[in-house]
Amino acid sequence: MIQAPRLFFKNILLLALLPCLVVMGQATPSLPTQTASFKVLEIPQQGAYSGAYIDFGDGEDGVTLEGIEKFQQLVGKHQAIISFGSFWARGQFPKEQVNLIRSYGAVPLIYWSPWDEPFDQERGPDKFSLDKILNGTWDAYIDAWADRAKEIPQEFFVSFACEMNGTWFPWSGYFYHQKIEHEKPVNIQGMEHLLYEKKFEKNFIMGAEKYKKAYRYVVNRVRARGATNILWVFQVNNYSYPNNSWNLAAAYYPGPEYVDWLAMSLFGKQYAKEEWAVFSSLLDWPYKELCALDPKKPIMVAEWGVAEPHGSGDKAAWYTDGCRLMISKEYPRLKAAVVWHERWANPDESFSNLRVNSSRQALKAYQQGISSSLWLEYPIWKR
Repeated sequence: MIQAPRLFFKNILLLALLPCLVVMGQATPSLPTQTASFKVLEIPQQGAYSGAYIDFGDGEDGVTLEGIEKFQQLVGKHQAIISFGSFWARGQFPKEQVNLIRSYGAVPLIYWSPWDEPFDQERGPDKFSLDKILNGTWDAYIDAWADRAKEIPQEFFVSFACEMNGTWFPWSGYFYHQKIEHEKPVNIQGMEHLLYEKKFEKNFIMGAEKYKKAYRYVVNRVRARGATNILWVFQVNNYSYPNNSWNLAAAYYPGPEYVDWLAMSLFGKQYAKEEWAVFSSLLDWPYKELCALDPKKPIMVAEWGVAEPHGSGDKAAWYTDGCRLMISKEYPRLKAAVVWHERWANPDESFSNLRVNSSRQALKAYQQGISSSLWLEYPIWKR
């Protein structure tokens, strides 16, 4: 979700999905009974909402109407969802960006990230850490954010602290395991290594539990301020890294009362040294993993894209397969997808070009794929 190079991991699970962890959700504070004063978004009965993230700059929040309309002209379709980033370091609710997207006629999807500048990956927790959230350090910011959010006269999406099942963002459970360097394993007939690994995994699970607590804490606090117009999105990376049981989606799921939409990020090859992966291999198992979390909630591919492969793979075919599969009968609960339209420079002076027009062939394939009437270009509001 950020301009800085993202990591993509090609781990394919060879073992069956481990049983989902039991989610012990804390009670949501009761809210006053009242008639909704905002428009409510329908879940499509057929097809899925089409959406885009459109290279909104280093902070992901440089949303412009001109940029959105230019993208619409490029692909030949209006967008039902427009996404952008909102980092806690900004210190405020992005009302201007939200209203601009609403004026275009789309639903905003905010990637709301507890992250401090310079937004570098792989550096671990910063001043917006899960611990600081849970001890109340940022209550005033959350409350002020919620007070502005509830003024929006329609439902909109918020993906809080996404892709927590990787190691690149500072809210990952990976960074919140308990230190065990000074604990000595018990030596029982040469089994000390196995015992150490079991203790290690248990401590990582504690990290995932802390993420769940922070997610619930934020949602509870926002709702308590009266901001009930938010559709909360639980967004994982399609494959976990590390690919262990403690890091699967089920370990982080905060519970059905805290989530409105389930979601994944789905990216193909982004760097020259990576191997090419066909679209179906990136969608099928993660879709089943999300379905296992809840039997009814709609599913969104909140980010999807692939770089121009430069000799290995076929981006046009990848788009064709993606646009077809995501609205096929094979994935009936998939109700929205947001394409990632961005190009960035890498430290080795190469470029990762995920724009849909990275080549004429890729653009034509995307235009044709997204033109299906099953890709909905306008949100449906309940009357």
